[in-house]
Amino acid sequence: MDHSVVQQRLAETEQRIASGDRYIAQHSTLVAGLERIGRSAAHAKYLLAGMRLLQAARRDSRDWLRKQLDE
Repeated sequence: MDHSVVQQRLAETEQRIASGDRYIAQHSTLVAGLERIGRSAAHAKYLLAGMRLLQAARRDSRDWLRKQLDE
């Protein structure tokens, strides 16, 4: 893969990770708020788990892209 393409994809992935981290933090606050007022947070927790899995995949992609740049 072309070096500049890898750099561009890495930059995009880094932005998605940063955005995802902010969204996960907001959603975690929402879950905590639901639990604090005694509302069911089951669905919100399910969505949060999915977001965390997606973030893990993004981080794996970022690591792979960084490795491509190092080679």
